[in-house]
Amino acid sequence: MELFDFTKEGKFTKETNETGKVVIVTGANTGIGKETVRELARRGATVCMACRDMKKCEEARQEIVDETKNNNIFTKSLDLSSLDSIRQFVKDFKAEQSKLHILINNAGIMRGPRKLTQEGFEMQIGVNHMGHFLLTNLLLDTLKASAPSRIVNVSSSVHYLGKINTKDLNSEKCYSEGGAYNQSKLANVLFTRELAKRLEGTGVTVNALHPGAVKTELGRNWTAGKNFVLPLISPLMKTAASGAQTTLYAALDPDLEKISGLYFSDCRPKEMAKAAKDEKTAEWLWAESEKWTGLAQS
Repeated sequence: MELFDFTKEGKFTKETNETGKVVIVTGANTGIGKETVRELARRGATVCMACRDMKKCEEARQEIVDETKNNNIFTKSLDLSSLDSIRQFVKDFKAEQSKLHILINNAGIMRGPRKLTQEGFEMQIGVNHMGHFLLTNLLLDTLKASAPSRIVNVSSSVHYLGKINTKDLNSEKCYSEGGAYNQSKLANVLFTRELAKRLEGTGVTVNALHPGAVKTELGRNWTAGKNFVLPLISPLMKTAASGAQTTLYAALDPDLEKISGLYFSDCRPKEMAKAAKDEKTAEWLWAESEKWTGLAQS
């Protein structure tokens, strides 16, 4: 288990032509998401940059278009802490696009004091898991109609430390900023495994990944990290472009077209935590997520 993976291994070197492919990348205005969009644009894909901060998103889009000369890059507002925003995003996307070949659930928040989403979810489980759970489910019909298609969930090696607190999933009784983050990253892998089972035979695959220890804005809310931890390890961390390599591998490698339910790191399969293979917990989390997001009633 490599919680702080400082290796610079793992580079997706295969040249692929993604012209005609439609891709959504969440959290696409900075860090790994932005570098993922940049490479997808270079390969000719049509990319929807789904972001909360539309000013930064448009600035990133213009930079990427200027660099790659790919004009098929567009932006759309998405706030994963709001179920209404997610539903509106999907409605708007489907009104403009009839296909979706790749969904990259990249956005995330890390640590910080306990805050709540619009619906009252603890922010980390709300954004990192519940938001992407709803987004993915609402887009499944389009993904199936576009098969072969892929879903890529950006998790973390800290899922090894995670525990799904079935008695206090919303961290109301006890909150730990690290514990809540680890729980949300474990939820990403459990969601991946359960979704892979449900998508068998549809032509849609789903895999999770650890990007490595990457120098991005993800830890901006982590006070102790910004003041003490990150300054020490920053020189050893991957760049955002390096951190995007495993995402690109999972999304684009032709050899993975029929591979589903796995966990990758450094552009190769890695063993996931034992807790991530707990089918009962995965089923419980799915049912709970349906209730929280309102999918159980739809």
